[in-house]
Amino acid sequence: MVHIPFNVPAPVGLELEYISQAIRSSHLSGDGPFTKKCHAWLEKTIGGHALLTHSCTGALEMGALLARLEPGDEAILPSYTFVSTANAVALRGATPVFVDIREDTLNIDERLIEDAVTERTKAILPVHYAGVCAEMDAINDIAERHNLFVIEDAAQAFLSTYRGRKAGLLGDAAAFSFHETKNILSGEGGALLVRHESLMTRAEILREKGTNRKQFFRGAVDKYTWVDLGSSYLPSELIAAYLLAQFEQAEATTRYRLEVCAAYAEAFAPLARDGKVRLPFVPEHCEANGHMFYLILETPEARDAFIAAMKAAGILAPFHYVPLHSAPAGKKLGRTHGTMDVTDSISARLVRLPVFFGVKEHQDRIIEAALESLGK
Repeated sequence: MVHIPFNVPAPVGLELEYISQAIRSSHLSGDGPFTKKCHAWLEKTIGGHALLTHSCTGALEMGALLARLEPGDEAILPSYTFVSTANAVALRGATPVFVDIREDTLNIDERLIEDAVTERTKAILPVHYAGVCAEMDAINDIAERHNLFVIEDAAQAFLSTYRGRKAGLLGDAAAFSFHETKNILSGEGGALLVRHESLMTRAEILREKGTNRKQFFRGAVDKYTWVDLGSSYLPSELIAAYLLAQFEQAEATTRYRLEVCAAYAEAFAPLARDGKVRLPFVPEHCEANGHMFYLILETPEARDAFIAAMKAAGILAPFHYVPLHSAPAGKKLGRTHGTMDVTDSISARLVRLPVFFGVKEHQDRIIEAALESLGK
């Protein structure tokens, strides 16, 4: 029996050729020719001002620095997210304030945010779960009323849109992930996008260990020195070379993943109509990117039994996220505002199916095993 993994990080274009070119160029550190080409691609395709980072985690940390989070500050975010979202806040000495998620999109419930704002609140970090954008108009309205900095965690939302606008340009800053589990990948890797040019100078300084090295290379200063906080957030040229090849095939890769998700949705529609499972929901004003396909089962026991049955059939189908508010560090470093009823319920019943590039040849077997497990 052939084992079907949850993810296969597949090359899709000229990755090996570009890596070879990077090696021959004798420029392997950050901000070489391939990095510059990636920046140009991001700015042309999405807009704003782009900086590649070694990870989405690094981009989120840069966002927290741009927001000038300090000890005693607070930032509002969902508990149903990866730990990097909260770590970016906690590393600044600020407190992550967790609010519940929506039943439909599983994104932060924008209706709960304003009540969680205090005099210490400085930022909001909405997460675009499963490539479906959070309700950013409402979130930005709250931010404007209270003078808050908005950092999009767009790790899963590369090329997704909200009311015709691309994820990454919906707040003040945004973080993307190119981890091997994402649609567009480079093993590790990420990017920070800032919407306003006024943020770019400081973002460059933060990314260059707190130095004004970029200004020096542009001839704006006669020497570079330590001027601010910062760290080494640059990826190597090998990462950028691989990533550029992925960018060049991004439209085709996204289309492929959307087709995989559509096939799953069609196969499980009868079970959804019978109330045995819930399928992903995408509002009419959003366009998803095929990042994820999940099923929400009726009970935690049903979810666990499904995962075990799929494993027995040679198919890896994992769940997603232990809520941060219930984790040891979340209890120590953060706090909740209101109940986490939806978060707790969803996290105990959600399971994910494989959606990697190349999975179509296995999809009939995955669907057959899933339907058999669910008793259809």
